[in-house]
Formats: sequence, structure tokens, C-alpha cells
Amino acid sequence: LPLIFSPLGIILLLLLFFIIKNNRKLIYLAFTILIFFSNGFVSDTLWRLLEHPWKRLDYSLVNPSDGIVVLSSGRILPPGKTKIIEWADPDRFLAGINLYKANKSSRLIFTGGIDPMVSGLPPEGDIYIREAISMGIPKEDLFTTYSVTNTLQEAKAIKQLLSDEILSSQKKIILVTSAFHMKRAKKIFEREGISVLPYPVDFKSNKSFLYSLKNPLNWVPSSYSFYNSSTAIREIIGRIVYRAWK
Repeated sequence: LPLIFSPLGIILLLLLFFIIKNNRKLIYLAFTILIFFSNGFVSDTLWRLLEHPWKRLDYSLVNPSDGIVVLSSGRILPPGKTKIIEWADPDRFLAGINLYKANKSSRLIFTGGIDPMVSGLPPEGDIYIREAISMGIPKEDLFTTYSVTNTLQEAKAIKQLLSDEILSSQKKIILVTSAFHMKRAKKIFEREGISVLPYPVDFKSNKSFLYSLKNPLNWVPSSYSFYNSSTAIREIIGRIVYRAWK
């Protein structure tokens, strides 16, 4: 669905129809979509919509919970023969570490995210546990799930882990994920019977709407803004599919 209904997918379909029908209006429409979604103000507005109403919270404002659950965010293998695995974004991991150190829970849980299209990477939870141990977190307080590839699988894996190994009845967690992803993730976890205290991180939108509006560079079309708009559209499609708007 994201491939078809992303701005790029729609533009390519319009160009294909133009070749078939030779209707110049299709070219104009494709050009309009390109300019619109490559606008920085548009991409920032989409991110602001997805991240509403979340704000980055101080750790002291978070209530203690039965477990801190950090969703996978993606690690990458850089070019070359090295086996060093690089971060895609460390915000989720670092937030989980800091919540643990702030005594918000004695259990720090990572999901075992994998990318079925990428070989050579162990489940992300295994990588995170090694990193956490190197930062002084006791091994007995660290947990991970079996391998998962999407948010629904993460929720089911966490439910099983809580039931089988950690919590026999209560399932109240602090959920750590990107702000734009939080609403969908929270809804999916709650449908699995898990009570969620959201802790959003990795914010993409600018600090204020006025800042975005006044920045002249945001009105200049760019591939970066087009990419951001496309990523936001992907999350919107995910919310529609999972019925996770509220």
C-alpha cells in the first residue's frame, strides 16, 4: 500500500497513464503533487499531525511501571568487511536505558526486531541487551522477545513474554517508541490487553508551527522534504489499516 499510495507511487502512476492516454492534465497533476509534497512546510505539518499530542517528557514525570518496553527502531550494517553494526537512531534505546536508571522499572525489555529483507543482522533485542550490559545494566533485568517484523508481532511477543516469564497477571508497561509511531503502537498493544504508559521519543517535527512557517528554506522544494512527506504518508496508511487514529 505505501508503494502505491505514496506521493512517488501516485506520480509514477500518473506518468504511466499520461503515456497511455497522452493527456497533458496528468502531467500537470503529477507536477503539482511533486511540488506540494517536496515542500518543507507540508512535510513538517504532516509530522506535527502524526506526533500530536505527544511531547518529550522529563523522566521524573513518568510513573513507575511493571516493565519498560523499547520497540525496535532499526540497525544497519555499514559497507566493508567490519562486523560493527551502526545505529539508525538511538533515541528509543537511550530512553529505555535512562528510564531504567531513573528507577521507573526493574525490567527493561527490548523487542527482537528483524528485517526479513536484510541478512546478517541478529534480532535487534540481542544487540540492545549487549549494549545495555556494557552500560552497566544487570543482565537479570534485561529481556527480549522472539524475532518480530512489525508492530503487531511486537505486541503479541511482549504479551507472551509478560505472561510466560515476567508478569503472571499484571501487564502495565512504559512503551518507548518514536512519537509519530506511538498512537498506532499504543492502540495495538492495548488491543492485546496490555496497559500502556506512553513515552514518545525521536520527534521529527520542528519545535513550533511558527518556526516552520517562518523558515524560508521550508518553502523551497527538496528531496529531503519529499522523503519526509512520503514517510509520514506511510504511517498514515498504517493507522488506517490498523484503525489507530484515536
